[in-house]
Amino acid sequence: MEAIDRLLKYVVVKTPSNEDNDSACPSSSEQFDFANLLAEELKGLGIEDVTVNERCFVYAKIPATPGYEGKKRLGLIAHMDTVSQFCDGPITPVLHENFDGCDLLLGDSGRTLTVKDFPRLAELKGRTLLTSDGTTILGVDDKAGIAEIMTALERILSGNVPHGALRIAFTPDEEIGTGAGNFDVEFFDADVAYTMDGDAEGEIQYQNFNACEADFEVKGVSVHPGSAKDIMVNAMQVCCDINNMLPTLEAPRYTEGYEGFYHLLEIHGDECAGGMSYIVRDFDAASFECRKQTLRHIAKVLNEKWGEGTVSLVIKDEYQNMENVIEDYMFTIDNAKKACERAGIAPKVTPIRGGTDGCQLSFRGLPCPNLGTGGDGYHGPLEHATVEGIDIATKALIELVKVYAEA
Repeated sequence: MEAIDRLLKYVVVKTPSNEDNDSACPSSSEQFDFANLLAEELKGLGIEDVTVNERCFVYAKIPATPGYEGKKRLGLIAHMDTVSQFCDGPITPVLHENFDGCDLLLGDSGRTLTVKDFPRLAELKGRTLLTSDGTTILGVDDKAGIAEIMTALERILSGNVPHGALRIAFTPDEEIGTGAGNFDVEFFDADVAYTMDGDAEGEIQYQNFNACEADFEVKGVSVHPGSAKDIMVNAMQVCCDINNMLPTLEAPRYTEGYEGFYHLLEIHGDECAGGMSYIVRDFDAASFECRKQTLRHIAKVLNEKWGEGTVSLVIKDEYQNMENVIEDYMFTIDNAKKACERAGIAPKVTPIRGGTDGCQLSFRGLPCPNLGTGGDGYHGPLEHATVEGIDIATKALIELVKVYAEA
């Protein structure tokens, strides 16, 4: 089966994770349905050691080709869940053959995939583009990764391609950041692994943000506005002050590459009490600490202005830059580059402007860079990929297995 055929089958199975139920794993029952489907498909490829555990992780273990038992045990990982946004209606994948590289109207949704927003579209001219109908997400993140792993396995096993021991995992709840904490690293039993969860084919990523969540709570003083002079403290106005004290150009809209940001997620309340939540991101550990100190300083200054206890701040660290781990395993990056070159695609090392299961796994003892799957525009109805990009990513994965068999 071609990778695109698998992907078309997978994306219509809705698997949104649910951050309102993040104490459970999986956070949504639909992920179990998909996990069982994938387990049966793995068994259909002739893989005997396949497990779906109680937390919805699919694990498969493939023994080494005789004579290759001494090679590194290589893990390949992709996540089953999608974001929950734009996931209410049926997901309808649409193939656009011989794409002209120009703006594309997505069905009757009123949404347009534009070259202005996605400049790489112009480079995809002549390819077969895959989108949704514009009313929902597509689900390429990360079902493309699953389709590529499955297709690579089929070709490796049916073609008797020599390989070391292979370890496969399909994971739940990556999108809400809770899945990897339940990953059984010891049971998985790999020396190194790769997540197939990046963007364009040929991407290799081992640098991600340091990340935290920052929650402000504000207590106001409410009196009749007619007699409020020197008494009222409007909690909503204080929230505005907090946001205005942050550098305007250090928001996601104005940052790229290795630049960090403050991102306002939510603001709530009224004149009596309120609050706001941010996520804070930076690649450099020292700069990251400076960002957190800026938030603490804002809380301090506003308490001095309005009275102690007016503003409280809680900062919760989320994940660290996995470069700190991978720098001791740079052969994983060299091997990925070699695999891309053999597959006919120029390797491109890029930062991950977000998190990844591989980050958490790396800090838990499993070095785990991230590879591109051939998609773009994730987490919304403008998500897209190309058949050719998916095929190249699959070929690179097969070459990666060969590289580790030769090492």
